[in-house]
Amino acid sequence: MKKVFLILGTLLLSLSTYAAMNVNKIDPPFWYTGMQNPELQLMVYGEGIGNAAVSVNYPGVSLSSTVKLESNNYLLVYLKLDKDVKPGKFNLTFTEGKKKLVKEYELKARNKKGCEHKGFDASDALYLLMPDRFANGNPDNDQIAGMADYKVDRNDPNARHGGDLAGIEQHLDYFSDLGVTALWFTPVLENNMTGGSYHGYATTDYYRVDPRFGTNADYCALIRDCHERGLKVVMDMIFNHCSSYHPWQQDSPSRDWFNHPGYGLQTSYKLTPVLDPYAADVDREETTDGWFVASMPDLNQKNPHVYRYLVQNSFWWIEFANIDGIRMDTYPYADYDAMSNWMKELNEEYPNYNTVGETWVTEPAYTAWWQKDSKLSAPKNSNLKTVMDFSFFDKINTAKNEQTETWFKGLDRIYNNFVYDFLYPNPASVLAFIENHDTDRFLGEGDNLPMLKQASTLLLTTRRIPQLYYGTEVMMNGVKSKSDGYVRKDFPGGWTGDATNALTPAGRTKIQNECYDFYKTILNWRKGNDVIAKGNMVQFMVQNGVYAYARQYEGKTVFVMLNGTDAETTVPLKFYKEILKNSKQGKDILSGKAITFGEELKMGPRESLVIEL
Repeated sequence: MKKVFLILGTLLLSLSTYAAMNVNKIDPPFWYTGMQNPELQLMVYGEGIGNAAVSVNYPGVSLSSTVKLESNNYLLVYLKLDKDVKPGKFNLTFTEGKKKLVKEYELKARNKKGCEHKGFDASDALYLLMPDRFANGNPDNDQIAGMADYKVDRNDPNARHGGDLAGIEQHLDYFSDLGVTALWFTPVLENNMTGGSYHGYATTDYYRVDPRFGTNADYCALIRDCHERGLKVVMDMIFNHCSSYHPWQQDSPSRDWFNHPGYGLQTSYKLTPVLDPYAADVDREETTDGWFVASMPDLNQKNPHVYRYLVQNSFWWIEFANIDGIRMDTYPYADYDAMSNWMKELNEEYPNYNTVGETWVTEPAYTAWWQKDSKLSAPKNSNLKTVMDFSFFDKINTAKNEQTETWFKGLDRIYNNFVYDFLYPNPASVLAFIENHDTDRFLGEGDNLPMLKQASTLLLTTRRIPQLYYGTEVMMNGVKSKSDGYVRKDFPGGWTGDATNALTPAGRTKIQNECYDFYKTILNWRKGNDVIAKGNMVQFMVQNGVYAYARQYEGKTVFVMLNGTDAETTVPLKFYKEILKNSKQGKDILSGKAITFGEELKMGPRESLVIEL
C-alpha cells in the first residue's frame, strides 16, 4: 500500500509540475512571410513558461534567442525568418527538463505587397466616430458575461451605450451618400476595465477587438465592405499607455516594462519640454514618462522588447485587417526616439502609407516640428508624415465669436494661421478639424447653421486633410464642461426605438436636412477634385470682413469667399484681380447659382461662396 501511495504521489507531483508550464497565449497569434524585417518577436504567456527552452524545426525559420523576463509567466522568443520562407504551420516546442509542450504557429502569405497599401491624403475627408455612440447593430453583444464594466446605460453619458461594428456596417450607405471617403474609429481593441471603457483608449488586449464591438472577423469584414464602397478605414492606436487591467499591469513582465511603476509619476500634460532646447530633464521626464492617468500605465518604449511588441502590433493590423491608415494617440507623450524609429520602419515597409499623430499644442511651429523632414527639428527626424492642426482648431473656434475687423481678430486669425505654412515640410499633409471627441462641439449648445457652414466650407476647401466629427452633419452639439459624454452623444436613430432618426431625411428636422444637404453637396463635389486635393493656394488679407482664397491646379481655379461677420457687406472685386482676371461669371457650388463679377460683390451675413471659375 505504501508503494502505491508513493507511486501516486510521484505521479501527482509530476502532473502538477507539468501543469506549472503552460502556454495560454502567443502574441502575435500568427505572422506573415515576405516582411522586410526578418526578425519576429513572439511574446509567450503562460504559468511557469519563463523557464522553458524553445526549439523550432521549419525550413527558413531559425531561433535567434529567448529572453527570460523577471516574471516567470512570460517568455520572449525571437525567430529569424528567411526571405524565401514559405507560408505554413510549424511547431514551437517548449521543454523544461523532461517536460515538453508543443504549440502550433502559422506563417501566412501577405495579401499584397507593402507598397500596395495606400494611406489617406488630402483627397480624403475623414469622418471620426465612436463605435459605442454611433449605432447599435447587434444588441446581443451589449453585455458580455465576465467582462468588467459590462452594463449598458444610455442614461449615463459616461457609461457604455452599446454601439458596435455591426451598427456601423448597417449604415455604410449613409457615409457613401454623405460623401466622406474615410472612416476613423476611436479604438476598437479590448478595454476590459471598469469605468469609461466605452472610449477604447485603455487597451487590455492588443490583438483582440472588444467583444462588445464585435470580433476580429467582424472588423475585417467591415473594412472589406468599406473598401467595396470606396471608403478607407483609419485605426486609432495608443503606444503611450495601456490599461491598468492589462495582464502586463497585473503581472508585470519586468520592472522596466512601464515607466515609474505603481503610478510613480503623473504626466504634467505640458508637451513643450519634448522640443524645448532649454528644457530641464525633470520637465521632459514628467511629460514623456509620467502616467496619463492612474488607470493608464505608461509604457516604456525605451525597453527594446516593449518597442518591438508595439511595432509588430501595428504591422499586424495593417496586414490582417488591411487598414488604410493609423491615428496615433498622445503622440508626444511617448519616447521620441522610439516613435521616430517606429515611423521609419513603417515608412520603409509601407512607403505609400500614412500615419497622423495627435500633437495637441496650438502653435504652428510646434506642430511643424513634429512633421517628417522638418528643418525645425533637424538633425532629429520624427518620420511622422501627418500632424494634427490644433492651431486651426483653436483659431476657428475663437474667430467664430468675433465680429471686428481688428488685426488678428475674426477670420484674420485664419489668414494668419496659414501664413505659417512655410514652417511645414508638407502643408498638404496636415490634418485639420473644427472639433473632435476631446473638444466642445463647434456649435457648443447653439444652432448657428451659417457659422457652422462657413467653418466647414473653410475646412473642406483649404490646403489640408479635413476631419469631420460624427453628427456634425445633423447639427449635434454639446460642451465638454458637462462631461466628455456630452460631446460624445449617441447618434439619433442609431438605436431601435430612438425618438428621432437623423440617419434618414424623413427623421431629420428642416434645419437638420439643410445642414446635411450642405455637407452632402460639398463633400461629393470635393470627392475626386484635384483642385482641392492637389492645388496650390493663394490667400488674400481680410477685406470688409471677407476672407478669400483661391485653389488652383492645371488651369482650373476654385475661389472661396467667406463673410465672417453677421452683417451684410460689400467687397471691391478689383482686389482679387490676379485670380479673377477677366472672368465675368462663376458658379457657386454650394447654391448652384451663377455669380456675376462686376465692380463689387455683396455678401450676406456669414455667407460662404465656393466659386468655380
